[in-house]
Amino acid sequence: MTLFARLKDAAGSDWTDYAEHEFVRRLGAGTLPEAAFRRYLVQDYLFLIQFARANALGVYKSRTLPDMRAAQASLSAILDTELRLHERICARWGLDPQALDREPEARETIAYTRFVLDCGAAGDLLALQVALSPCVVGYAEIGRALAPRGIDAIAPDHPYREWIADYAGAEYGAVAEAARGRLDALALRFMPEARFDELAASFAAACRMERDFWQMGLDAAGD
Repeated sequence: MTLFARLKDAAGSDWTDYAEHEFVRRLGAGTLPEAAFRRYLVQDYLFLIQFARANALGVYKSRTLPDMRAAQASLSAILDTELRLHERICARWGLDPQALDREPEARETIAYTRFVLDCGAAGDLLALQVALSPCVVGYAEIGRALAPRGIDAIAPDHPYREWIADYAGAEYGAVAEAARGRLDALALRFMPEARFDELAASFAAACRMERDFWQMGLDAAGD
């Protein structure tokens, strides 16, 4: 069993409350209010900028050249893949980067991103990657769950088809798979079994903050 799978199992309802949140279910069904999705898009853009900082911290926390290169690849995945995907979706919804940059961060955005940065600043590279993983790996799992028969099975007029396609797609799937492998490699070096409970608590806390991030979107729509 991979470390990510173990952490997910240990998180229990904290994981399912995140991965199967009403926001996610309604997004998949195409019934999510536009106001909820727009709020999410704006905050997720700001969220990703802070996650890029967290991955840059991973370079500093690395002690070997292979670790530095892996951290740099994770940073590139956000700057060159995920942010690009996000900016494309935002453009479709009439949101340009200049307007997004003027938006203030929500409390939920600050809570999660600063939690991750603190995990990285106070802990080691493994602690940082565990805190990042509910987002990095979780979005790929959510995307696949929303498109179990493939993106072609989703109606062309589904309002959130592009978002689902991006996170269910091969490009983002490769990012998530690399993150899973990175967790396992770091665990072999830095995780005596006695440390698992500490990491599991951090993972579960990150899942709860992800849940609150979805709920922020619903709250914006009055749902």
